[in-house]
Amino acid sequence: METQSCGRELSNREFFIQRWEQEYPAFVRVFKALPADRLDYRPHPRSRSAGELFALLVSFQQSWIELCKTQKNLYGGVRWQNPGSFGTRDEMISAYECDHDSLAIQLQALDDNGWNHEAWLIQSTGEILLKDTVGGLLWVALFDIVHHRGQLSTYIRPMGGKVPSIYGPSADM
Repeated sequence: METQSCGRELSNREFFIQRWEQEYPAFVRVFKALPADRLDYRPHPRSRSAGELFALLVSFQQSWIELCKTQKNLYGGVRWQNPGSFGTRDEMISAYECDHDSLAIQLQALDDNGWNHEAWLIQSTGEILLKDTVGGLLWVALFDIVHHRGQLSTYIRPMGGKVPSIYGPSADM
């Protein structure tokens, strides 16, 4: 058991869902703070653009839905999509919100056997990068998207936007 909520211990899966739900509003605030006409901004030629990072975060969630549905042993990682395939900033936000609702249904439907089912993170070359469980891969992915959200939040001010509150007050709000 992981932690307590309302006096009862949570399973690892329940704790994951709780943390994921608590992170969700901050993702939406960061996305909405991105100036819609500046998604091509990149702080360095080798850095991803704001639109590419945004698309990566939307793509991550879509891959999580697939992993929860299939519980396959071979998890091919993120099906990264070009930012243009999602449309405008507002359309990407809408896709993220819709996928969030779909993922919530998939996470609630996962039982302990599905959560603990063996899953592998496979590189495009076929090399196994990580052997874990469905739940373990989801935890790794959650940490990764929180990292990329932080990366994206550092783009907002140079893009001309105002950095929103993520875990506490922002100097811009």
